[in-house]
Amino acid sequence: MPTTDDDTALPDDRPTPAATATGDDGAGGAVLVAPERRRRLIRGLVALTLSVLVVDQVTKVWAVAALAPGERTPLLGDLFGLQLVRNPGAALSIATGMTWVLTLVAVVVVIVIVRVSRRIGSAGWAVALGLLLGGALGNLVDRMVREPGPLRGHVIDFLAYGRLFIGNIADIAIVVAAVLVVWLTSRGIHVDGSRDGHDAAPPGTAGDPAPADGTDVPDTATPDTATPGTATPGTATPGTTKPGPSTSGPITGGGAA
Repeated sequence: MPTTDDDTALPDDRPTPAATATGDDGAGGAVLVAPERRRRLIRGLVALTLSVLVVDQVTKVWAVAALAPGERTPLLGDLFGLQLVRNPGAALSIATGMTWVLTLVAVVVVIVIVRVSRRIGSAGWAVALGLLLGGALGNLVDRMVREPGPLRGHVIDFLAYGRLFIGNIADIAIVVAAVLVVWLTSRGIHVDGSRDGHDAAPPGTAGDPAPADGTDVPDTATPDTATPGTATPGTATPGTTKPGPSTSGPITGGGAA
């Protein structure tokens, strides 16, 4: 705190550093999201989830009714086509024969997404989580209701990408969600809307305000200010006379005048 010459304390009128935003629980480091905004983001997340789920299930019902199992219908030559398969495993037919394990994993993923969505504060994360939840639910429904039975149901795939793999709408939503998650994470954007590197006080707020032109204000006295008890150059010191021109002739070394 600054003081005067007689050590009298003066009020500190310097700006205080910006306080760290807090979340709903009062913990530091989170962003305080307005309740109405959070409700709006959650509604958007739920709407996107239901849209993905409905489109996925409707297209699967169509594929089962319209496509013959194993027969390929080319749409873009060998690059893309339609081919109905019943997948007991994960993507690329991984973990075939462990359908019940994949079902439990899908249930855990859905629960985690639902819990995380309660802290939503970012529109980007709302889209990513909505796509991810919709895709997870789309394939989970197949595992719960389709043959050969609950927890062991086979997922309906019908979108054939070259000779690489066959997927469905839920898989597309999951892949897009994964890309969004990587992009948001790379930019330092968190689920609650906070961003890395944005929780420090702006320059100039922790100390004395800087001039508008960015130069530093010197703390010392101006050079022209005289120190008490000393004479300014070019002036006579009190009690002395300023030397003046002599009225006598030049002094010689020959003897006394």
